[in-house]
Amino acid sequence: MADVLLVYKKNFEEVHDESLQSVKNVLASQSSKIRVDIRAREQVRRADFIGRDLVIVLGGDGTLTSISHNIDSNTPVMGVNSHPKHGDPNGSVGFYMDSDIETFSKDLQAALDGKAIVNKLPRLQATIETTSGNKIRSDPAMNDLLVANTHQYAPSKYHLRRGGIDIKQQSSGLLFSTWLGQGAWFNQIARKSNLGSAEQSQTHYLVIARDIDPAISDQTYIAWTSESTVITSDMHRGYVVPDGWDEYQFNRGATVTVDLSGPALKLLTFRKSMNEIFAME
Repeated sequence: MADVLLVYKKNFEEVHDESLQSVKNVLASQSSKIRVDIRAREQVRRADFIGRDLVIVLGGDGTLTSISHNIDSNTPVMGVNSHPKHGDPNGSVGFYMDSDIETFSKDLQAALDGKAIVNKLPRLQATIETTSGNKIRSDPAMNDLLVANTHQYAPSKYHLRRGGIDIKQQSSGLLFSTWLGQGAWFNQIARKSNLGSAEQSQTHYLVIARDIDPAISDQTYIAWTSESTVITSDMHRGYVVPDGWDEYQFNRGATVTVDLSGPALKLLTFRKSMNEIFAME
């Protein structure tokens, strides 16, 4: 029997409750083939994900990004949009959620039969080395990762090294993004400046100082790169924020290395690959 975990968005809205019940009914009809545990997003823990044959995430992109750091590179995950925008203008786009209530039964069967499209999404990760030699690895980021001064009104000061670049710099913080990162700033910057390509999406990421005009081509401030970015902090206190969730603080003198060394996410889709979906946006 397949060992399945269902994680759902809990906000007491009727549309999400109805979607949850529909998904539960489909899973119950497969009880001879699968064993299912069901957890609300707010109650799930890393241990809940260990040894699963499939993780089902019911909600929107935020639900997936909020728990994705718990999922290792070997566990397939499928996203089910509980409130699709195509059925309600107030619903969710669900960029990563290729399934919905109408297609879930068929998509679940494809996932269990190994017939789904497997997208191995690279993830960003930051390694913080303190002045005392301690190393802290951030959670992996599906979309984007921020390194900045914790005091947003103050500049982020640091020494930056990447490839042949070795320079002291200050900005309002450094933003890093994967190819599929869908933040508004990525759409405005990466596409406008014509950086990046799907062909390099497994090996390259975007890095940019937040306050830089996308027309600037200076690679000390904006780059599409496969090299690690290393900064040494000249800030009293800075932080790393992966996918807008947990924060990892560091002090002056700490070194922060950002690259695509995070474990890939094994995301299942059922009609098109994620790169094909991205190209349609």
